[in-house]
Amino acid sequence: MKKLNSISLMFPVYKDSRTIKKMIYQSLKILREVSKNFEILIVDDGCPEKTGIIAKKIAKNKKNIKIIFHKKNLGYGAAIKTGLKFSKHKWIFQIDGDAEYSVFDLKKLITLRNNADLVITYRKKKKYNTLRIFISWVYNKCIKLLFKIDFLDISTGSRLIKKKILKKINICSTSPFVGAELAIKAEYLGFKVYQVGIQQHPRVFGKGSVVSFENILLTIKDMLTLFFRLKLKNYEK
Repeated sequence: MKKLNSISLMFPVYKDSRTIKKMIYQSLKILREVSKNFEILIVDDGCPEKTGIIAKKIAKNKKNIKIIFHKKNLGYGAAIKTGLKFSKHKWIFQIDGDAEYSVFDLKKLITLRNNADLVITYRKKKKYNTLRIFISWVYNKCIKLLFKIDFLDISTGSRLIKKKILKKINICSTSPFVGAELAIKAEYLGFKVYQVGIQQHPRVFGKGSVVSFENILLTIKDMLTLFFRLKLKNYEK
């Protein structure tokens, strides 16, 4: 496999103090395999467990790891936007900080880099409880109906992004809809979007904060906002 010229690996953290060490060391391992020029960006979104502080200690004397702090919790989408903004390399691998998805999937995603501007992922098998699987099904069905696109699992938290498309795409969401917004706008603008199946590794402790009642409401709000913007042709290209 030919190595990438450069890549940024970025992930947000909130209540992820138990996975941060694993995420950093596994990220370093895969990045050394795929590129000589890389960076890791970690966005601490006002984490009550001080995950960013833990990351800072682990990353001591490692110049290619940068930790960015939000003074208060701004939301998953806002953390993703911050990470994308400060990523400096041609390619950006964005993944979640709770280790539900493997950083080693990057090898699979970069095989498509010559033909794609954005590679999104879908979970081959969703290892959640029945309610969450139902919520996910309804969510993806709504997106297909509203935006007339046929992605299998549009908001899975693992994706490879060509940085240049971010100059054309204005991301507005601060909710978990951020990944869907990126894929929808990329599709509407004619960028090449591919999808790849990956395995999910469910959390073995605590509960994720993405599928909360508040985040569901925020996601619905961002989804409808984008729908009406596109319908009214008020989409900023």
